[in-house]
Amino acid sequence: QVQLVESGGGLVQAGGSLRLSCAASGRTFSSYAMGWFRQAPGKEREFVAAIVWSGYRTDYADSVKGRITISRDNAKNTVFLQMNSLKPEDTAVYYCAAPLRTYYYSIESGQYGYWGQGTQVTVSS
Repeated sequence: QVQLVESGGGLVQAGGSLRLSCAASGRTFSSYAMGWFRQAPGKEREFVAAIVWSGYRTDYADSVKGRITISRDNAKNTVFLQMNSLKPEDTAVYYCAAPLRTYYYSIESGQYGYWGQGTQVTVSS
């Protein structure tokens, strides 16, 4: 089982930056792909970024490409989301997630079974 705890959210002005972190429990973190998703008020949860277990592949939603970078440190059981040039439309609760299976990669939220509690990101205009 994997437990995930996000941190790093907050209030930032448009054009600013934030770095989200997600700390994972367990000794098999390096075997899991990881994803970041977000949910804005009144909207469905949407994919933001994902990274495979070794970090050799990443994928991003079109809306965040060039502004957001996902990375991981397997030695520290942590995945990061570096967010630059933030826009008001980036305002949402951000969740990190892991699939139920090791060595399985997807950008579909339905394929993820472990979720953190979420961290709020608010971008003011």
